[in-house]
Amino acid sequence: MEVDLPDVLAEVTVQFARYEAALVANDVAVLDELFRADSRTLRYGIAENLYGYDAIMAFRAARSPVGLMRTTAQTVISSYGRDTAVASTLFYRDAWGGGRVGRQMQTWVRFPEGWKIVAAHVSIIDEPKDSPKDQPGDSGPGT
Repeated sequence: MEVDLPDVLAEVTVQFARYEAALVANDVAVLDELFRADSRTLRYGIAENLYGYDAIMAFRAARSPVGLMRTTAQTVISSYGRDTAVASTLFYRDAWGGGRVGRQMQTWVRFPEGWKIVAAHVSIIDEPKDSPKDQPGDSGPGT
């Protein structure tokens, strides 16, 4: 199996950037488009466990658009073969006032209709003392 094929990484990086832009703009249509429309798609959120595309769509439709702005750091995208990739990032929100870090992981799979998220996990923790945010490098998809 070939890992981190440059063309695959470039494709997934574009989709990850679309997701991030849609998230902070609360563009629910794009967010819905990027998740696989399947009952097996799941998203473990900060305060919810969403099983199936319909549950994820309902969550997005009901969520407040306030406070979605964030910055990302230490984004890593890895591909496995031509049709599977994992995107991981840390994120920070000014509203948290420091001391907290969000973590997000997405599993992306290429289908005939394009790249789709089939599983996602989001969590927030107290920022570790050796936080990558304080280290050089970042920052953005593909790093």
